[in-house]
Amino acid sequence: MKPLSPLARILTVAFVTSGVIHLVRPQVFEDTIPPQLPAHRELVLASGVAELAGAVGMWLPRTRRIAGVASAVLLVAVFPANVQMTLDAAEVVQTKGSSPERIAWLSGTVARLPLQLPLIRAAWRAGR
Repeated sequence: MKPLSPLARILTVAFVTSGVIHLVRPQVFEDTIPPQLPAHRELVLASGVAELAGAVGMWLPRTRRIAGVASAVLLVAVFPANVQMTLDAAEVVQTKGSSPERIAWLSGTVARLPLQLPLIRAAWRAGR
């Protein structure tokens, strides 16, 4: 199996970083879970474990195929939380007014949405 692409390597580092934060500080992500879904803390913890497993799995040639596909699926599954984060940031700007910090946060959450596509593609390709 060929080595991980540079983008897949970046993805694994992002997964490790995000996975650790999900497990150490789950409250950071709980509000990003769409309100229609139950058990926000449990979903945050589960996604953190899934991110760490995906990162480790993509580095290991024997598990790269399943880890890449599973990581792509995970990125699709958490996309609604990313949308919710953007909606919440926009609501804060609308209700509390704009400040440089609020605008920067909103801009970052908006910019993150289309970046999911190359990350999904990198994970998928790592599994092929």
